[in-house]
Amino acid sequence: MENQTQQQDPAAPLAAARFIKEIGRGKDGARSLSREDASLLYSAMLDGRVSDLELGAILLAFRIKGESVEEIAGFLAAAETSFTPVTAPAGLYAPVVIPSYNGARHMVNLTPLLALLLAREGVPVLMHGVTHDAGRVTSAEIFQALDLPPALDAAQAGIRFSEGLPAFMPIEVLAPKIARLLSLRRVLGVRNSTHTLVKIMQPFDAAALRLTSYTHPEYFTMLSTYFTQAAPAARGDVFLMRGTEGETVANARRAQQIDWFCRGTSTPLVSKQIVADVFSEALKERDAVATARMIEAMLNGKIEVPAAISEQVRHCVAVAANIAVRR
Repeated sequence: MENQTQQQDPAAPLAAARFIKEIGRGKDGARSLSREDASLLYSAMLDGRVSDLELGAILLAFRIKGESVEEIAGFLAAAETSFTPVTAPAGLYAPVVIPSYNGARHMVNLTPLLALLLAREGVPVLMHGVTHDAGRVTSAEIFQALDLPPALDAAQAGIRFSEGLPAFMPIEVLAPKIARLLSLRRVLGVRNSTHTLVKIMQPFDAAALRLTSYTHPEYFTMLSTYFTQAAPAARGDVFLMRGTEGETVANARRAQQIDWFCRGTSTPLVSKQIVADVFSEALKERDAVATARMIEAMLNGKIEVPAAISEQVRHCVAVAANIAVRR
């Protein structure tokens, strides 16, 4: 009767106790939800149909238990239907999606450089993320210092693409419901499943290349399984790498392994490598203005672009072209 009522009235509050009973038994005793239940639960969370008490319990339960592949699949399906997708521009390249939710704390944030280099090659680039993060230098702040304000709707993003520029969309603009769950970190003091989802979601209405990162080895295992076994092939391809302070740009000093996921198959593109440390002086200042000036110097050829980032750009351009041919 409860499920029938919820199906008849999608706006009705969701009684979450039956889900909490499964996921809230601790790291060893908890059981994972089915993909369908995970999608149902996350949809209700996005729509504000779960009480604050139950929502806190759910977020902390997943923080302790970790998400299964089926749960991530259900969550992501719900997340991507909660906002209006961005129209993918036609052309020789499929768009590239770059999440930016960490910024830089100890290193220079060169994620905007990656986006600008790709756009210069003719690739439509959509970056989404947070605008500010205490103690970190965000990509949004660097773009502002470069006189590239955020796109405040899909139409503005389309204009950026037509101008050969990357479009940065704050998560509050791109997906307000997701942004609300993301902001609960300030209330709870810890990250939640939404922080994983924003790094793997695909905001376009057609196939795209997603650049995705992880921070802990267990997430590499889970995400690799998701992208090979559960991710819809029609949504495009994925590059997965260990994050540079959480960002999806190659480390200028210690290039990470990059794996390409395409139609259920994983292919290593880049191996781990220590890059010659020739950027110590250039990478010393990391505030937004200094980073912007350094990025401008790299774009103008006054400072060499780090080899690891140049290689990442080449692979992105090649795969974006490959996706465009397939669609």
